[in-house]
Amino acid sequence: MGYHHIKYDVADEIATITLNRPEARNALSTEMREDISNALEDIKERAGEDVKAVILTGAGGAFCAGGDVKGMANRQMTPMDQRNRMRSGHNRIYDIVHLELPVISLVDGAAAGAGCNLALLADFVLATPRAFFTQAFAKIGLIPDWSGFFVLPRLVGMQVAKELVFTGRRVQADEAKELGLVHTVVGQETAMEEARAFARRFCDASPAAIGMAKTILNESYNQDFRTLLEMEAMGQSLVRETEFHREAVRRFKEKETPLFDWDRN
Repeated sequence: MGYHHIKYDVADEIATITLNRPEARNALSTEMREDISNALEDIKERAGEDVKAVILTGAGGAFCAGGDVKGMANRQMTPMDQRNRMRSGHNRIYDIVHLELPVISLVDGAAAGAGCNLALLADFVLATPRAFFTQAFAKIGLIPDWSGFFVLPRLVGMQVAKELVFTGRRVQADEAKELGLVHTVVGQETAMEEARAFARRFCDASPAAIGMAKTILNESYNQDFRTLLEMEAMGQSLVRETEFHREAVRRFKEKETPLFDWDRN
């Protein structure tokens, strides 16, 4: 399948989606949205087999500048048309959040507006020293989209979320790490190498256990205690029957090298 505004490849069990409109700081064109959806469909089909982790990044010194602001002035749409257009993107947002694989976003330069929230959908956000994050919607009289209302308060708390949304100010990489938006600040020149090394450490883990744990963790703020206990019981019953678990237990009993050891990796 051909891609117009992204680069997509799978190598060493890591799928990489690179937003690729550097002349527009990787703003989200219609073609890019469709490309992302198509890449995610391929990843879902290969998840746990030859794809064990995903990296989402941007080309040309920017992650994503968000929506195409210049095009907004020329777009003639009714409110219902606009709503339908927004809702058409919800499936790709859902797919990123609920993909049962570790998803890592690597942010270099701007992650603005919808691009900021796209980055924050990942399980782990890595950022270069020149990365910055901004809920830029306030600057043009809009409210957050691309799941900003869901993801932002969960990462930084309600008060800080309101500050970032109301002000639209820039948050540089170091502050973003302090706030909880960023997992790790990586080297400017070694960013992709470090991102791939981070992703590769998951490739020896049990895809079933990682996927099940991610799905239940995603529900941890939405479900009551009893429901989460039921999900825990269901999930544990399933992963206990995997070949990975049986082999891991055998190796533990025989004092052999573990299948997966994050610290060793």
